[in-house]
Amino acid sequence: MKTRTLTALVATTTAAALLAACSGGTQADSGGGSKTLTLASVDQGSVEDVVKAFEKANPGVKVRYTTSGADQYQQQIRTQLSSGTAPDVMSVWPGDGNPAATHVLADPGYLRDLSDQPWAARMPSAIKSVAQYEGKTYNAIFGQNGIGAVYNQQAMAKAGLTPPDTWTKLLAFCRDAQAKGTTAFALGNQDNWVTQLVLYAFVATSVYGPDRDFDRKMQAGQATFAASRWTTALDKYLTMERTGCFQKNPLGTNYEASQQLAASGRTLGIIQGNWVIALLKQKNPQGTFTLKALPATDDPKQTLIPAAAGAGYGVNAKAKNPDLALKFVTFVMSPEGMSLFNKKQGSLPSLPDTGYRVDPSLTELSQFIGANRTVPFMDQLWPNPKVQQTMLSGLQEIFSGQSTPRDLLKEMDTDYKAGS
Repeated sequence: MKTRTLTALVATTTAAALLAACSGGTQADSGGGSKTLTLASVDQGSVEDVVKAFEKANPGVKVRYTTSGADQYQQQIRTQLSSGTAPDVMSVWPGDGNPAATHVLADPGYLRDLSDQPWAARMPSAIKSVAQYEGKTYNAIFGQNGIGAVYNQQAMAKAGLTPPDTWTKLLAFCRDAQAKGTTAFALGNQDNWVTQLVLYAFVATSVYGPDRDFDRKMQAGQATFAASRWTTALDKYLTMERTGCFQKNPLGTNYEASQQLAASGRTLGIIQGNWVIALLKQKNPQGTFTLKALPATDDPKQTLIPAAAGAGYGVNAKAKNPDLALKFVTFVMSPEGMSLFNKKQGSLPSLPDTGYRVDPSLTELSQFIGANRTVPFMDQLWPNPKVQQTMLSGLQEIFSGQSTPRDLLKEMDTDYKAGS
């Protein structure tokens, strides 16, 4: 699997299916003027319904749209923006780290400031932090995803165990699972992007619980990975490994195989993003799967969940139809538009009180989001993709005994300080 940021991966895997790196369906219209909106999207399989609903709500309006895979889109949109041929509305990723991310497009002035839109002030702080650039909102982010422990409820009932809500109970849960002749969690570290998920779950509470301002301090050179509670989080990850919380040989298990372990009940669960639940249900339609927070301390009230804002929509600063562009973005952020997108993508709304009926498997994630007990996926605020690439390969090396936590965090610091 090609390495990319987890943010970009989530954006592609939750859009109904993995996006092919080729141009998708194009809706062509020969008209123009105030009744025609141009749109470029990576949301294959979901934006189509949103466009239909928007056109129905606005008689006479036509949306000319193209859909494409993330890799192709990121290459094309920068060329279009620099040449003045970009559409009125376009997919934009949160934070930084790829050519179509909020910071990257807002800095040269390609995006219209959306801070005056009524939905902008309602964004939870974790979402707002990656939708903004220099204090202004440029990205209409409609959905989000979270990382946690996804439990196979039938396997849990058979073992007579319940999800732990403290660190001490988590380790006891792993030992109890072994005593029952099974394993707590499946881990598919053969696919290097999977290696980060357990670590991110621990970093959320260990690092950002005591210091929500950690990212700003990193950006200002006032903090480092190696001299922070990232060491605590990484130690907890390895403590789980030593305690036998994962099946044997995680490095020899890929993502697909780890799903099979959790879906079949050969493990009691899997530590993954909420997007895995639909995949587990495909493998075991009779199964019930529930996402819970992964505890990192012995106080459940301190627990935070990593929640990623997915790709949203920005308005071209030089849009040919700015009024209609704003109208479309407003529709995307409305209860109707947001629900259409999230139902198709298996994600959760970025705004509260949308009327969206959350799948019971995601009840706890939804509650954490509503209570502002989430932090962005860590890579969303890093200055370049190299930091994450170093982390992913380094975690695999740690699991194979070729590196140490200290060496890995030092290397991540070096890449971070290199900037964008």
